[in-house]
Amino acid sequence: MKNIINKKNIVLGVSGGIAAYKSVELLRLFVKEGANIRVIMTKYAQAFVGALTFKALSGQAVCTDLFEKSDDASIRHIDWAEQADAVVIAPATANIIGKLANGIADDALSTFMMAVTCPVVLCPSMNTHMFESNALQRNLEMLRSDGYFVIDPESGSLACGTTGPGRLPEPHDILDRTLFYLTPKDLKDKKILVTAGPTREPVDPVRFVSNPSSGKMGFAVARAAEYRGAKVTLVAGPTPLLDPNNVAVIRVNTAKEMAHAVFENVADSDIIIKAAAVSDYRPKDRADQKLKKEKNELVLPLERTQDILKEIGRNKKGRILVGFAAETEHLEKHAEQKLAEKNLDIIVGNIVGHPDSGFNADTNTVTLFYKDGTKENLPKMTKDDVANILLDRVLKI
Repeated sequence: MKNIINKKNIVLGVSGGIAAYKSVELLRLFVKEGANIRVIMTKYAQAFVGALTFKALSGQAVCTDLFEKSDDASIRHIDWAEQADAVVIAPATANIIGKLANGIADDALSTFMMAVTCPVVLCPSMNTHMFESNALQRNLEMLRSDGYFVIDPESGSLACGTTGPGRLPEPHDILDRTLFYLTPKDLKDKKILVTAGPTREPVDPVRFVSNPSSGKMGFAVARAAEYRGAKVTLVAGPTPLLDPNNVAVIRVNTAKEMAHAVFENVADSDIIIKAAAVSDYRPKDRADQKLKKEKNELVLPLERTQDILKEIGRNKKGRILVGFAAETEHLEKHAEQKLAEKNLDIIVGNIVGHPDSGFNADTNTVTLFYKDGTKENLPKMTKDDVANILLDRVLKI
């Protein structure tokens, strides 16, 4: 399963709220994801952002009026509705929400929406008191019952001076929830435990032993699994990455802390995907105070940390277990050895050290090694795509 909106026709509806400026960035994010974007603006939306901006970023004409002076303007809204794979309205004002809930079609956007049969994502944005009004809430409930997906607004200080719910979510969050709503839920009712990132083993209060893992691969797996309907728990080492939406995240630092968090959640998991780069060794003794530069050399005794993956493999009890192998040489030999020793169903192997694969990169080039002795070489792709292919293979098992 690849990115669900890649090469899909997405119509972005923009209504007249101050948050319309965020729609420009949202459009850019959709285009970056490979979507074919068309924009329909209400009359009042143009008071906040010009149609030319959306035209320049989308590369397509923007629909602003049912009676534009062009040959196809009168039927454009019908054609766009038939061709749309999804519609996102951001911001969705109280006005457009009321029209949609009550079947009113008196401008380009509302008339277009009457002909839409594809999934629709609404992003309400307005004054707090307007959002909390009985009429608005009644209209939203009606639209939800009609099958609309609603992304609740954020709370905070609004442009009108009120404080509370009504702020349009950030564009990356709207994109994230749109991907969630549009993704088929083939992992529904599955519980997945994912680990990600490095661990840090302290030498003294200011130094530690660690590795360059960014956590991007594990976070991509957790995010993809959540999109596909799974209940996901993510145990993450130190990383600046933001918590994925609707994922239970447990933040840890050391290998010992990660082991404790993992073992606490194993029994409640159907699938375990260990993408974390756990330190194999830790300092045998941690200094209570910062070590001073008193000698030209420092000998640092190390001891092994617990092999979390191997311990889970000893007591799988029917669970699917996936590991990762980041190697610098002899990938197949080392990956197959780990696959057998740790009783894995799949191990994802890659050679690190390349700028477009491995630690910190947004892309990865991996080989999947399976318990039955087969392997699958994947071309370079984004870590999100690797995550989805890995979940596809887990589903086959």
